[in-house]
This record gives sequence, structure tokens and C-alpha cells, in this order.
Amino acid sequence: MRLSRYFLPTLRETPKDAEIVSHRLMLRAGLVRQESAGIYAWLPLGLRVLNRVCDVIRAEQDRAGAIELLLPTIQSAEPWRESGRYEAYGREMLRITDRHEREMLYGPTAEEVVTGIFRASVRSYKDLPRNLYQISWKFRDEVRPRFGTMRSREFLMKDAYSFDVDQAGARHAYNRMFVAYLRTFAGLGLKAIPMRADTGPIGGDLSHEFIILASTGESAVFCDRAYLDFAIPPATVDFEDVAGLQGLVDAWTSHYAATDEMHEADAFAEVPEAARMAARGIEVGHIFYFGTKYSEPMGARVTGPDGIERPVHMGSYGIGPSRLVAAIIEASHDEAGIIWPDAVAPFDVALINLRTGDTGTDAACAEIQAQLEAAGLSVLYDDRDERPGAKFATADLIGLPWQVVVGPKSLAEGKVELKRRAGGARESLAPVDLLARIRRA
Repeated sequence: MRLSRYFLPTLRETPKDAEIVSHRLMLRAGLVRQESAGIYAWLPLGLRVLNRVCDVIRAEQDRAGAIELLLPTIQSAEPWRESGRYEAYGREMLRITDRHEREMLYGPTAEEVVTGIFRASVRSYKDLPRNLYQISWKFRDEVRPRFGTMRSREFLMKDAYSFDVDQAGARHAYNRMFVAYLRTFAGLGLKAIPMRADTGPIGGDLSHEFIILASTGESAVFCDRAYLDFAIPPATVDFEDVAGLQGLVDAWTSHYAATDEMHEADAFAEVPEAARMAARGIEVGHIFYFGTKYSEPMGARVTGPDGIERPVHMGSYGIGPSRLVAAIIEASHDEAGIIWPDAVAPFDVALINLRTGDTGTDAACAEIQAQLEAAGLSVLYDDRDERPGAKFATADLIGLPWQVVVGPKSLAEGKVELKRRAGGARESLAPVDLLARIRRA
């Protein structure tokens, strides 16, 4: 992709109302544009990141056995009345009325809708377990949206819903998602710590938030430093192994870790002083087991192996991709701009032509771009008629993992410069060696 033909409206100045680093950089780097309070348009570069985040999430959901569907964003109020949440949810729910005076709402979550679909389709324990997930836009009318896409009113959410015949099956479903979440955040270049959490308006009696540590986090968190060295479950983890998964979850919950809502000072005091960590954190995922909270009032029942009909046991599991983009930036940036992890970068390589219009540099850039793209790498080629300093600033701001700099002086020596955005290491090498060097990283 040639930058001269791309839509990348970067900003020179930091917007005054952007309070945290991720918000400032997302606006300056042209990832998003604010349309109204807590509502953002995702511009091309930001959308590429958002889609790559979703790709990582999907891969781990699919690996864990969840099945993707897509539910409506505009929901009828009726199933919410069945569950008892229509009035209880509060003013965060955007309630609307259609032309026939039917009460509707813009879904803040989808437990009711997916439970209705399940009860119309499944009758026997033989059809269980099931875990259905979607990635779709939600709306919660936050009283004070802030921090850009970190706390917005409209947001993208991966929400999954598990259905099991009994509590033991539901606990295994919970453990599947627990382990899948550990792998998901690691795949995004983040170290997330699972912490005991309040269930909030979702309800239930078992809940964990997945927290990444960041000085700009909106929550106070308390945990044992040992979590920083825990090994992430490998890709070979067996999601059918009930005992094995329970062992992994037990290990990851064996040390103290709690959000401020669930913090117990006396229990935290029992952690060795050198291991105690009180910090700020960003919630990037939340999982719940809530048993029959929705299936009981909504009549989602199955016949068990004993011939008796019972309500199914359920759980729900959320990850916010639009929030994650901001969280990744909070965890990975410097004074010059964003530093994208390889897994979610909008392009792999920034190709910088220092003298656009020069026959030699133009030809070399065309050849390098073709070579890298043929090997499956994505390239954003800065062919603009701009000063080198402006091109370097743009490349650092948008944070692509690699920068290839092509100038007439180094090209005369048969070399180009390769810079790794993370860490800033630079080296000169022949264009033909670029691919092997990038692949070796």
C-alpha cells in the first residue's frame, strides 16, 4: 500500500481533551476519530489493528471449542423482562421505541437473546455442552465516557455463552475460557493476570477479571508478583482434559490477586512483603459463571440422562477488542509513538523512500515492496514528497514493527537501513537479505 494513496489523517498536535497516552496516540496516529461523546469512527489504520486483534481472539475461541454466530444489536425488551433485568439494569441501557410503539433496546450484552435461541433449539443433554460466541458492537450509556476507546459508550465486544447440563460441566466450560483467555492475551503481546472480581449486573457467584498492569489503569489491583513469571499454557493444551484444565486454573488462582472491589487487606497482608504488588490495572477480559440465573426464569431446560428436565447451567465470557487496542498502546509505546506487537500491527513494514522521484530509490523501493509482499508481509510504502524527518516521525508515530529506509547514499553502497521499532536497533544490509533478517527476529 502506497501512503500517498492511503487515508491516514495524522495530527501534529495532541488533542487537549485526550487524557491518557492511548487516547492521544490513537487520535494523532489516525486510528480513530471522535464523532460524539464516547463514540468513535475507526479509520483505516485503526480498523486493520482492530481486525487483527479479533483474529487472535477468534483463533483461541475456536481452539477452545466455541462456535461463532452473530446476534442482533437491537433487541426486544421482552426477553429482558423474562430474565428480570430490564428494569434492574439501570440507565446504562439505551431504551428505544420503534414505530409500532414496541419497546426495544440497544444491547449492552446478549445473555437473554442467546438463551432464547438456545431454548428454542436444544432439548436434550446429548446436545451439550455448547459455547456460542460473537464479536459485535454493544452500547452502554456511560455517565462519563472517557479515555477514548478505553471507556466508550459504543464498543466492540467478543461475548461467549456456555450451556451445560450441570454445575460440573459448567465449571469445565469456565476453565476452558479461563485458559483460552490466558493464551489470547499472550498472543496479543500482553501479560494478563486473572483476579477475583465482582459479578456486577451480569450476576452469578464466580467471576474473574483479566488485568494488565498499567500506570494509567482505572482500577487499583493487588496481587502476588509471582504472576509475572507464570508460564502461559501452550498451544498443545488439551481442552478436553477436565483434570488438566482444572490444574491449570488452580495454579493460576493459587496466589493472591484481586481487584479493589474484592480486595481483602488481611489476606493480602499474608503475602510476603517482597512479593506484594499494589498497582493500577486495565481490565481486558471478564468471565462469569452464573448457573441457572437466566435459564430458570426463561425456561431454558434440557432432559438429563435420568430423564428429568432441568435448567441448564450457563456462563458468559467477554473480551473488548476496541478496548484492547487502547490497552496494547498503554502497554507498548514510547515518546515518539506507538510500538505495535507483531501479532496486531496494521502493517508489518514501513518502507521509507528518502528521495521520492529518484530513479534509483524508486526502483529499489518497488523491488523491496514486491519481494516482501510476495513473502506474505504487509508493507506501507511512504512514497510521499515529504522531508525525511517527517517520514521518520510518521513511521515512529504509527509504530509498525519494522522500518526499511532507502536513500541514495546507502543505496550507492548496495545497502538499505533496517530499524526495529521496538528498541530502535538499526543495521545496514543488502536489500536481498531483508526478508531473511525480518523472519529471523
